[in-house]
Amino acid sequence: MSEQTEQNENGSVVIAGAGMAGVQTAVALREQGWTGPVTLLGAEPHQPYDRPPLSKAVLLGKAEDSAFDVDFEGLGITLRLGVEVTGLRPADRELDTEAGPVPYGVLVLATGAEPLTLPGAEGVPGVHLLRTLDDAARLRPVIARAPATVVVGAGWIGAEFATAAREAGCAVTVVEAADRVLAGALPAEVAAAMGRWYGEIGADLLTSARVASVEAGRVLLADGRELPAGAVVVGIGARPATRWLAGSGVELGPDGSVTADAHLRTSVPGVYAVGDCASFPSARYGARLLVHHWDNALQGPRVVAANILAGEPVETYDPVPYFWSEQFGRFVQYAGHHADADTLLWRGDPAGQAWSVCWLRAGAMVAILAVGRPRDLAQGRRLIEAGSTVDPARVADPETPLKAAAA
Repeated sequence: MSEQTEQNENGSVVIAGAGMAGVQTAVALREQGWTGPVTLLGAEPHQPYDRPPLSKAVLLGKAEDSAFDVDFEGLGITLRLGVEVTGLRPADRELDTEAGPVPYGVLVLATGAEPLTLPGAEGVPGVHLLRTLDDAARLRPVIARAPATVVVGAGWIGAEFATAAREAGCAVTVVEAADRVLAGALPAEVAAAMGRWYGEIGADLLTSARVASVEAGRVLLADGRELPAGAVVVGIGARPATRWLAGSGVELGPDGSVTADAHLRTSVPGVYAVGDCASFPSARYGARLLVHHWDNALQGPRVVAANILAGEPVETYDPVPYFWSEQFGRFVQYAGHHADADTLLWRGDPAGQAWSVCWLRAGAMVAILAVGRPRDLAQGRRLIEAGSTVDPARVADPETPLKAAAA
């Protein structure tokens, strides 16, 4: 029996999660011609919203929210908000939720990721995360008072929050346990260039600094230093929000992600996974990728929708990962996956406002980081998608368009 037939017999397509991946899956189903019932379950009570503005416009009071401009009623999408999923029983084709069981014909897991918390800091007054609309709403009046603020974690979210807090007039100290910013994302020589940006806006950056404890009004470091803290913002990463799947039979990886296949199907028939909660095998890079970025949550749903409509795997998912970040007055973009690269090439001076880094493997471009050079990103991304061999000398010349570097 095909998944299409099972869906018609057992009820709607149910999507667990109303973030970008869940909303885009529902919209893609309608755009691609699905006429059956579609139910979208969201754990939060708010209208589904976009997350990138939370650390920018919403946090600084320049926007009240970032709700998606989607006519759910007009599209015939049943939107159930404030309904948190708690379990999955594939044998019964039912989801367990706080509001009772929800039957499904085809299920899409799109529950996203949840932020990591700082051990010992949970429940301490003045400690914040920045992941949800409610988080941003709680933080907005805090930073408006411009307190001394400690940011724990010098990753992407830490950099974006530090930028916003300085714009609001806060004194900012960023504490990073690793020896550099973005330690898990970029090599040392690239991270060093980006670490200098903190000082440019007047933020103090402390690397190789571990938090020993957090108390109301202060942060104590393992080396004995004490930092005054009217507010503490924790940005030390996120993990897939999949703990509710324990015992369901859905295979999870060591990182907690749903181990989807190349068609974004899970190990359980009739169940797909997409977005931040799912990893997928990349033939392009010869690795399983877990991508916690906006573009992944936008692109994957189109593949899921196509495969649901066909009732069989007709499309594979193997994108060139892409993301962007606005920080320290710069627009930073990245495309690709550089883990197995054998060559790193600079385009421009990293001490300047605009430069790029390109990674090659066996003569072909596999990744690019562009700072204030959107044309480099666009052309480099196309070279990566095409698997083109490039001329390293041309790649390293910032005056030569990257598209002209194809060998």
